[in-house]
Amino acid sequence: MTEAKRTRKPSPPRAVPAPVYKKAVVVSDDAKEGLGWLHTAKFLTSSSKISQLPAGDMPEIAFVGRSNAGKSSAINTLAQQRQLAFASKTPGRTQLINLFTLGPREAPDAYFADLPGYGYAAVARGKKLVWQRVMADYLEVRRALSGVVVMIDSRHGFMPLDLKLMEFIAQRVKTSEIKLLVLLTKCDKLGQRDQGLAVAAAQEVLAAYVTEASDIGVVLFSSLRRVGIEDVAEQLLAWKRAVPERVHFDVPPMPEGEGGLALDDDVVEEDDDIKRD
Repeated sequence: MTEAKRTRKPSPPRAVPAPVYKKAVVVSDDAKEGLGWLHTAKFLTSSSKISQLPAGDMPEIAFVGRSNAGKSSAINTLAQQRQLAFASKTPGRTQLINLFTLGPREAPDAYFADLPGYGYAAVARGKKLVWQRVMADYLEVRRALSGVVVMIDSRHGFMPLDLKLMEFIAQRVKTSEIKLLVLLTKCDKLGQRDQGLAVAAAQEVLAAYVTEASDIGVVLFSSLRRVGIEDVAEQLLAWKRAVPERVHFDVPPMPEGEGGLALDDDVVEEDDDIKRD
């Protein structure tokens, strides 16, 4: 009797175990190198149009998330710089794509892109539509984009607007055209049991985007307690290494029309973290 042929199932999104708030005793060499690399981040330019960004000659890693998910704080913490990314007391103030270089000053080897936050109800609808068009253009046609870091508040998990964003980038994630890392931010506000539940809930959502080709990860993260810093640094360095330096990325024609993301359908509740993030 012959053995039935087994079908290989895609692995679930990777996850880092819920941490205990103590400084890591052992930090891997890759994490150390990654932290040193992230510390080289320097502001390059801000733009409201994709056409004004530099030509795609280096891999780009984009940071995106809700307006109060702690995106700017995460960028500053990863770069070990207090004011690299603008962290406003009022969510929704970042209206441009902010681009940063990484690597040696004379020969940078990657970009960080800080995208406008979404979902804050106090911002005028007209401005929201402009931001959505900018984000849609960037995520859809920027060929240099090699990875996306999505900020999700660990206390709330994926909300409707986060799921809309995921659907927009789903095809590029499934084909591994772009890699995906989800940071479950503000995890210091959860107990260890709830941290585990937050990771499990995120993995359940992300399972819909897992394929044999996809590269998807989940990390518990806290800028305040510096949780997950080494794990993220190691992952982003691996992304950079996976793309040959100074590769030319073709830039296709810009899409026409008003399509794109619609990230203004729900309401963000203000909380005490807004002033810190």
